[in-house]
Amino acid sequence: MNDIDTLIDTIVGGNLVILLLAGFILLSIYLGIRIVPQSEKYVVERFGRLHSVLGPGINFIIPFLDRVAHKISILERQLPNASQDAITKDNVLVQIDTSVFYRILEPEKTVYRIRDVDGAISTTVAGIVRAEMGKMDLDEVQSNRSALIGEIKKSVEDAVDAWGIEVTRAEILDVNLDQATRDAMLQQLNAERARRAQVTEAEGAKRAVELNADADLYAAQRAAEARKVQADAEAYATRVVAEAIAENGLEAAQYQIALKQVEAIAQVAQGQGSQTVVVPADAADAFGKAFGMLKGRG
Repeated sequence: MNDIDTLIDTIVGGNLVILLLAGFILLSIYLGIRIVPQSEKYVVERFGRLHSVLGPGINFIIPFLDRVAHKISILERQLPNASQDAITKDNVLVQIDTSVFYRILEPEKTVYRIRDVDGAISTTVAGIVRAEMGKMDLDEVQSNRSALIGEIKKSVEDAVDAWGIEVTRAEILDVNLDQATRDAMLQQLNAERARRAQVTEAEGAKRAVELNADADLYAAQRAAEARKVQADAEAYATRVVAEAIAENGLEAAQYQIALKQVEAIAQVAQGQGSQTVVVPADAADAFGKAFGMLKGRG
C-alpha cells in the first residue's frame, strides 16, 4: 500500500513539474513576442537601459531580460491652441493665437530627453513667436502672414530636432489688437482712403486738362490743314490764270476782268427791293468787250 501511495505521489509530482515547465515555456513565449500596432512604436529596456525600439509588426525580445518600457504613438498630434502677447518692431502690442501640429519620429529621444512634450513645444513656440514678431512691423505681420508662419515653423523644427520630433504644421489663427490700436488704425485707414480719393480726383482733373489740350491742338491742326488746302487752291487758280495769260496774252486777262464785272452787276440787279440799277459809265464798254471776246472765242 505504501508503494502505491509513493508511486502516485511520484506521478503527481512529475505531472506538476511538467505543468510548471509548460507554463513557464508558454509565459516565456508570451513575454518574448510583441506585436506592435501600425500607429505605435515600443521602447525596450534591458536592465533599465535602452536596448531597442520595436516598429510595427511582430517582434521578439528576451523574456525576463527585456521589457517594453514605453509605448509611443507616432500619429500626428495637435497642441492645444495657445495665445501669447508679443510686441512688433514698431512697438505695437498684439495677441497671437497659434496652433502647432507635430509627430514623434524617434521615440527613444523623446522618452529620455524630455518629460512633458506638449509643454516643452508650447513654451518653445511662444518664445519663437515673440522673437519673430519683434522683427516685423504690424503691417508686415498682417500682409506677410505666410512668410511669418514659415519662419516660425522652421525655428521650431530646429529647436525640437534633438527631441526626435517633427513639426508638420504651424498656424497663426488670429492677430488681435487692443481697442486703442484698432481706433488708430481705423483713423489711419480713413485718412489713407481720403488721400487716395484726392489723388484720384486730381489725376482726373489733370487728365481732363490734357484731353482738352489735345482737342484744341487737333482743332488747330485741322484748321491749319484747311487753310493750307485753301491756299493751295488759290495758288493753283493763280497759276492757271498766269499760264492762260502767258499763252493768250493780255486779251485773256481782259476777258476774265470783263466777266467778273458782268457777274457783279447781275448780282446787284437780283437784290431784293432793287428798282434802279446804277451802271458805271464804262459798263457798256465792258459788256461790249466781253461779248466781243466771247464771240471771237466762239
